Amino acid sequence: MKAAAIKQLIAGSIELFSLPDIYFQLSEMIRDPRFSLADIGKVIAKDPALSARLLRVVNSPFYGFQAKIDTISRAVTVIGIDDLSNLVLATSVVDRFGKIPDELIDMTSFWMRSIHCAVIARLLAKSSAVLQTERLFLAGLLHDIGSLLLSQKMPEQYLRVLLAADHNRALLAGFEQELIGFTHAEVGGELLKTWGLPASLYETIGCYLNPADAHAHKLDTHLLHMAARLVDSDQQADGLEIAIAEFSNHSLTLVRLTREQIIVIMAQVEDEFLQMFELLGPNKKFH
Repeated sequence: MKAAAIKQLIAGSIELFSLPDIYFQLSEMIRDPRFSLADIGKVIAKDPALSARLLRVVNSPFYGFQAKIDTISRAVTVIGIDDLSNLVLATSVVDRFGKIPDELIDMTSFWMRSIHCAVIARLLAKSSAVLQTERLFLAGLLHDIGSLLLSQKMPEQYLRVLLAADHNRALLAGFEQELIGFTHAEVGGELLKTWGLPASLYETIGCYLNPADAHAHKLDTHLLHMAARLVDSDQQADGLEIAIAEFSNHSLTLVRLTREQIIVIMAQVEDEFLQMFELLGPNKKFH
């Protein structure tokens, strides 16, 4: 019943919650060996705003390349097509959903938190020696997108959830389950599956509230769970220490991190978050 209800909710939201055509065009080209990296770069270059945004991101301290990257074809070569595809998706999603009416959810705050979580997830993944850390950045960016869908398609029910949680993120999923019957994570995971995104994303996001439920992507799911908990840790005094103390030894062993390493990582987050919000924040245009 729950799965059917989520699918029905998403089926009625396709027009509002859909990805731009360029992402699907790039995805098809990536899977087709007839297209070269140069061909893919030419398609991206046809969108001046997207091209400019991507070049600003890859030339930012976030990547740390010493030589300036001044063309999309060079960017594709340097960071790889998978990571560039993830960046295209990240910039497209923020732009496309940045203008959603915010009667229930303040969209600027939503994307601030999402980008913050994305930065933390990427830094955790990097320290955990995960390959292609952009997928964790993307998971962090999209982990809360189910909340947008719920606020748009079930506004009265979701308002009751938000009032019950009273700005306490730790209580949100419990009230979603109680008052709606499923969580924003489950909705977000199913939405990403509908978009045709890989299981490494939709399972990670669908299970991030309860990482033990993940099957094929346990490492990513535990990393995202930690990132989401850490991004909310400033809601209380000594929140960071409390959040880190809550992480089980099993989770820490799985992600190959210590509590001391996480404290060091969190000291790097603010500067990188500010850089990325300036580059990716909603309604940013770089022509």
